[in-house]
Amino acid sequence: MAASGSGGSRADNGYSSLPPRRRKGPGALATAYLVIYNVVMTAGWLVIAVGLVRAYLAKGSYHSLYYSIEKPLKFFQTGALLEILHCAFGIVPSSVVLTAFQVMSRVFLTWAVTHSVKELSLSCLCAAMPGCSLLLLSWKIFPLSFIHFPCIQAQVQTEDSVLLFVVAWTITEIIRYSFYTFSLLNHLPYLIKWARYTLFIVLYPMGVSGELLTIYAALPFVRQSGLYSISLPNKYNFSFDYYTFLILVMISYIPMLDCMPETVRIAVKANNMLWNTL
Repeated sequence: MAASGSGGSRADNGYSSLPPRRRKGPGALATAYLVIYNVVMTAGWLVIAVGLVRAYLAKGSYHSLYYSIEKPLKFFQTGALLEILHCAFGIVPSSVVLTAFQVMSRVFLTWAVTHSVKELSLSCLCAAMPGCSLLLLSWKIFPLSFIHFPCIQAQVQTEDSVLLFVVAWTITEIIRYSFYTFSLLNHLPYLIKWARYTLFIVLYPMGVSGELLTIYAALPFVRQSGLYSISLPNKYNFSFDYYTFLILVMISYIPMLDCMPETVRIAVKANNMLWNTL
């Protein structure tokens, strides 16, 4: 639902939708800011793409490529939070609630799932070693690189599903931010416009599948470690089960999957419209 020249709407979860309706564009100052923002974000996701390719060529394998782009991925995906402010301040004519939901879903997957599951690493060790809690506390205060624990390993980051959604996000965001940049400059190349409303047909199910499989892969480790869970009794009389929460997150994808055939049909229709303009 990005307006022409909006530069930051995510009503399609970053993948694509029908060509946007014409609306009044932002002012000169806002336009300049949005151009800079979208150029920076395009460059950032290009860095991620190049990092993936270089790591693959160096390793000769697609396994565990996440580590080669972990830092820029976290930085630029978190940078998308600014898009919520763009909507809130009226710079972009899109729904604040919808944009916040879609941006936060990716930020959540980046930090609360892909990044955080490795935090369970010592808990499996401590479960089998009496008195390990004191050792764990000491190691966190004074981390010593020469001390190695057998359970310290990044469980989810090595899953192939992570690479699946990272590749989908990377291609999607390079296209999306390029699309916004050129739209703001009133000079949109046909190739980018075509990619915006065509590659979605592949990228959308690819990204959703990777996200769901990654959350699913995290479930056993979250359940074992009690990561982010709060149990009773406590002084706040409040409990929270992160394992159950992740299951509910997966269930929340069902409406998205249910409307996928219709969304793909709309994307195909949009692509046909573009071909008819040639």
